[in-house]
Amino acid sequence: MIFKTLKPQVKTIISNTQKTVDQRLLSICELLETHIDYYNWVGFYFRNGNKEELLLGPYVGEPTDHTVIPFGKGICGQVAISNENFVVPDVTTQDNYIACSITVKAEIVVPIFVNGKNIGQIDIDSNMPDPFTEADERFLEFVCTQVATLV
Repeated sequence: MIFKTLKPQVKTIISNTQKTVDQRLLSICELLETHIDYYNWVGFYFRNGNKEELLLGPYVGEPTDHTVIPFGKGICGQVAISNENFVVPDVTTQDNYIACSITVKAEIVVPIFVNGKNIGQIDIDSNMPDPFTEADERFLEFVCTQVATLV
């Protein structure tokens, strides 16, 4: 499975201290978007200090206007409150969804924890309906655990 081959590459990116944190985060986005066909937009959002909002970090994919997301708004904002993974097989069924592109059909968001505190998340959009499996969740949890060592 592709996730097994990507894990060591994620670790290599994380451990490359010659690059800045943002450069490493962008490299992870590029790695995932390039190697997983149904990952069409991959990015990170991080809590803005003590404010109850998320700021867009490094990402790859179509540009987005959603550079600041209040807690509770959209899928990312809901994960900032729930502290739980959120898999959306069909974005049209979500009342509290922020549309980034009309091509997006599904979304998965997995929180990043540092010392038990939700400090951000990885957000992935897919242009395919219902592509995300439990294997995606476990892999993205691994990615988030690795990212937590950077921030």
